[in-house]
Amino acid sequence: MFKNLAFILLAFITIGCADDVKPKPKGELRLEYPQPKYLPFNNNCAYTFEYSDFAKIYDAKKACWYNLAYPKMKANVFITYFPVNNDFDLHVKEVEKMVYEHTIKASAIETKSFSYPENKVYGNLYELKGESASNIQIFVTDSTKHFVTANLYFNTRPKPDSLAPAVNYIKQDLMHMIETFRWKN
Repeated sequence: MFKNLAFILLAFITIGCADDVKPKPKGELRLEYPQPKYLPFNNNCAYTFEYSDFAKIYDAKKACWYNLAYPKMKANVFITYFPVNNDFDLHVKEVEKMVYEHTIKASAIETKSFSYPENKVYGNLYELKGESASNIQIFVTDSTKHFVTANLYFNTRPKPDSLAPAVNYIKQDLMHMIETFRWKN
């Protein structure tokens, strides 16, 4: 009995002298993506641009509509085309409506206008901050005949901190898309 009592006492002393166990803080997986190589996107539509080889392009519901998919990021950029038929203002209002419908969850909306008159490429890039369902929306137009929109969505719950690396990567791709956007004559 004395041996059992001595053993239990020794066990308590050993356990009691150990360092306090500290839980590790929660962390997120660090996401890194490859340096993009850009490919020309040629089609039978009124426009062309370059896109990242990290993405894949698929046909969408209508002619000249496309889905630019980033499978490893579970992200999609939905690209739509509309011919302008004396309804340019209506198209711009529709884009703005889609952007500002996200104000319920978006903590901020940053708008960047762009203009490349030598290529007749004009438009806006909207970056939605916070827990918005869509993180980036753009429109590109020549302001007389053609109107293209692109909207970024992830197939996951909006988590701004976790998605930030992917959003930034795709944002750079979309900026490159805008810079290389050309209208076919």
